[in-house]
Parts: sequence; C-alpha cells; structure tokens
Amino acid sequence: MSTQSESAANPEPSALPGRDESLGTEKIGKLLARLSIPAMIGMFVNAIYNLVDTIFIGQAVGPAGIGGLTISFPFQILLFAISTMIGIGGASVCSRALGAGDMVKARRAAGNAFAMSSVLALAILAGGLLFLDEILVAFGATPGLIDHARDYLEIIVIGSPLLIVAVTGNILIRSEGRAKVAMVTMLIGAGANLILDPIFIFGLGMGVRGAAWATVIGFGLSFAFVLGFFLSGRSSLSFSRADLRIAPAISREMLAVGFPNFMKQVGGSLLVIVANNVLRVHGGDIAIATFGVINRILMFAVMPVFGIVQGFQPIAGYNYGARNMERVREVVKVASIATTACASVFFVAMMAFPGPLMSIFGDDAELIALGTQAMRIIVLVLPIIGVQLVGATFFMAIGKAFPALVLSVSRQILFLIPLVILFPLFWGTTGVWLAFPVADTLATSVTIVWVGFELRKLRLHDRSFDEATDSRGEPAAAGASGS
Repeated sequence: MSTQSESAANPEPSALPGRDESLGTEKIGKLLARLSIPAMIGMFVNAIYNLVDTIFIGQAVGPAGIGGLTISFPFQILLFAISTMIGIGGASVCSRALGAGDMVKARRAAGNAFAMSSVLALAILAGGLLFLDEILVAFGATPGLIDHARDYLEIIVIGSPLLIVAVTGNILIRSEGRAKVAMVTMLIGAGANLILDPIFIFGLGMGVRGAAWATVIGFGLSFAFVLGFFLSGRSSLSFSRADLRIAPAISREMLAVGFPNFMKQVGGSLLVIVANNVLRVHGGDIAIATFGVINRILMFAVMPVFGIVQGFQPIAGYNYGARNMERVREVVKVASIATTACASVFFVAMMAFPGPLMSIFGDDAELIALGTQAMRIIVLVLPIIGVQLVGATFFMAIGKAFPALVLSVSRQILFLIPLVILFPLFWGTTGVWLAFPVADTLATSVTIVWVGFELRKLRLHDRSFDEATDSRGEPAAAGASGS
C-alpha cells in the first residue's frame, strides 16, 4: 500500500519499523505472555460480543431467535475460515521471512494476502446473496427458524468483505510481533458491537437484524483501522502496489500452510450443519437452540486458549526461520502448559454452574434443563484441547502443511462429525453431546504423538548442526543460537 521505491521499502533489518527482534531473544515465558495477553484480551472481547448477541436475542426474541443465529453460524465460520486461511498462511510466510531477514518476501506475502482476501470476499458476497435461502435450508433451518435466520444472515453477507479483510490484516499485524496493535483492531470492532447491540435490538426494536447490523458496523471499523495501519507505513510489512500482484510461488506457499486452518474452520462449520440437522430429527428446535447457546459459551471459554496460540505462532515461526530450534521446542512446551491451565479454569466453571450459565440466555425451563445436562457432557475433557490447538498451530508456524492439515481436521472432520452422526443412533440427543469428549480425546492423542516425533527430529537437527560446526573448528554454540 506504500508507494516507496523498492530500495526504500527494504531497509536493513535493524532499521525496520515495528520489527520485533525480541522474538528471537526474549525469555520465552515472558515473550509468550507479552504476545498472548493482548491477543487474549481481544479474543475475550470478541467472545463477549458473540455471547451478548445471543443473550440479547434470547431476551428480546426467545429460543426461536437463538435458533436463527445458530442456523446462520456456519456461514460466519466460513467467513473466518477464508480469512484465517489467508491470514495464517501469510503470517507463517511473513514470520519465517522476518526471522531469516528476507523483507522482500515478507512484504510480498503481506500484499498477496490482502489481494487474495479481497477477491475471495467479493466472491462470497455475490454467492451469499444469490443463494441465501438455499444456504439456510442446507444449514438445517426449520420452518420455525428460517425467517429469523434469513433476517440475520442477509446482513452478515452484505458486510462479509469487511470481515474477511479485517481478520486477514489483524493476523498479519500479529505475525510481526505487534500484539497490542492487533488487540486494538479487535477491541474497536467488538467494542462498537457491544455498544450498538442494545441500541439496535431493544432501542430501535430491530431484533436479530439489529444484532447483525451491529456486527457488520463493528467489523467495518476494524477494517478501517487495519487499512490505516498499513497505509501509514508504521508496519514493517507495509507493502507497495507491486506487491499486490499475485506471486504464484508465495501464494501457493501461503495457501498450503493456511489450508489446514481453513479445513479446521470448515470442519467447525460442517459440524454445526451436521449437528443442526441431527438435532432437528432427534430433538427439534429447542435442541438446536440449546446447542447454539452451549457453542457460544464454549467459544467464550476457549478464546483465551486461542489467544495463547496466536501469541505462540509468531514466536515458533520466527525462531524456526532463524534456525533456533531450542527456542522452538521451549515455546511448544510453555504454550501447551499455559493453554491447559487456562482451559482448566473454564472447565471447572462450566461443570459447576451449567444451570446459571444457561439461564443468562432466557428463562425457558426446557432450554435450561437440556443445556445443563448437555454442557457437563460436552466439556468433560475440555482441559486437554489446548494441547491439540498448539500442536496443529506448531506445524502451520514452521510451514509443514501436511501434518498441520491432518491435525487441524482431526477433531471436527475425522472424529467429531462421524461420531455426531453415529452416536445418536444409540443414545438419541445425548449421543450428540457424548461425541464431543470422545473426539477431543482422540484428536489430542494423535497430536501428542505427532508433535513429540517432530520435536525429537528438531533435537537431532540441533545435534547434527553442532557436530558439523565443530568439525569446521567453529563454536558449537553457534548452531544453537541460530546465528
């Protein structure tokens, strides 16, 4: 977006605006906290406005309104899937390029990420408006829910380009270690949503349409902030117009690395679609609404875990690019411990207080009773999910697409969706809830084995590198430092 010359666009690494050299030097625990806490705050606020949307709709419209939001939710997941595929793929390329000091590649990757996200955003806008009703029916809409779902999703589709570009830009900002700027991007959008929600839903009596407009306006403000940040030249990834031209090699690398996350998000969307359709058969509208509420609460619970994972990715990617494998191994360990501890806090709260949590969304006795039973089953192994997320993100950060893909899709696509279909044949609606802890256990087990194997390979790489440097008469420590 900057129009400076090629030479001016690529100063020496020490002169790069915003480049965070501490990614390769600062103590891992302190560094992870510094990058994760702003991300956690931003994710928390985003989770809060998702909850607030559902709470307000539950109070203003009732379970049918919540059901309408639940039907629309897979489309929103798809929007985030596209955004994060490009953003995480671009962030991985940018972080590794920054670690290696290749600023030309880093900026070209950022430019390509913005170009691709803009093109896909316009395609989603056109397709969503043309096939809106068909999408809703496929997502499991019943006659009692489709009107509310249509009112909400039509507006979300209109604002989808703003969402896609804003999320992509936010991830790129974090890839260069600018965690506080990325946090502000999220706070602006989420804060506007929180303010506008009660005004539109209750003050103007707009119901679910008010919730949708509040969301779109919030993302519009985030989009404006991201655009301003890159245009200002404050980012080390501020790119020229020439960088917007698609570079096939860089784009393929970005998409290969980002595709696993895309599939993970698509798996989440497919999960909601499958669960909605299964629950429509076994439990009806109230079961769909119950699942929608628990899904929002669960999203709130795992947002701090996602914040830690977001802080983890640039550290792992940067140090892998700098060939500092000891720091890569250390950040995997520290991030796994941190995410487990964080998830455990929410596990205790959701096991102890499921009824009060459900009652926040309305006073429907059937909704509260079904939700109390379901929540305690769904979160049975919640503490271990952080390890699975760290493992999948680890392979994205170091640019290894195949294991990243397998681990990213293992929970939803390989395990959870088949179990959501299978278990209700034996246990009805309860089978849907039981599928969650079983799938989480299986996916985490696979992740631990695969990441453990990769970390052992990194340790052998360090040892081989040290032996090679010794044979040339150089200090062995040079290999460990990544210099």
